[in-house]
Amino acid sequence: MAARVQEAPFDFSAEVAAFQADVQNAGAVVTFTGVVRDDSGCLDHMFIEHYPAMTEAALQKFALQAMEKFGLEDALVIHRYGVLAPGEAIMMVATAARHRKDAFAGADYLMDYLKSRAPFWKKEVSKDHTEWVASKIQDEDALAAWSEAPKS
Repeated sequence: MAARVQEAPFDFSAEVAAFQADVQNAGAVVTFTGVVRDDSGCLDHMFIEHYPAMTEAALQKFALQAMEKFGLEDALVIHRYGVLAPGEAIMMVATAARHRKDAFAGADYLMDYLKSRAPFWKKEVSKDHTEWVASKIQDEDALAAWSEAPKS
């Protein structure tokens, strides 16, 4: 299990190849990459702040919870901070499990926790406007569903 917080871009292909090479007993590997999207058509960049020790510990906690809850063989979380332009990768999740449903569920669980509970602060900066990104009710609803869902 690995969880990293970094400013530099990551090489998705290299990360997946290294992750998959270390997995011995999995029948499924699931990956997801989140990118900066420009909903307004005017976004110059997103600025992501965090507290290093707190953030990495939180990501490790989420990954360990996912491994336990879904019986994952392994999990990887990478999340970037700093200035990111539209289209740049913000984060990636990889999960490995004996069965695909567990690998997909583990990845989905991690993405929901990263979106709603990871201690990052995101600011969208455009030419004429700067705004901190607020949490959304649908993100909280997605997170709440995990406490209601039966263990797979």
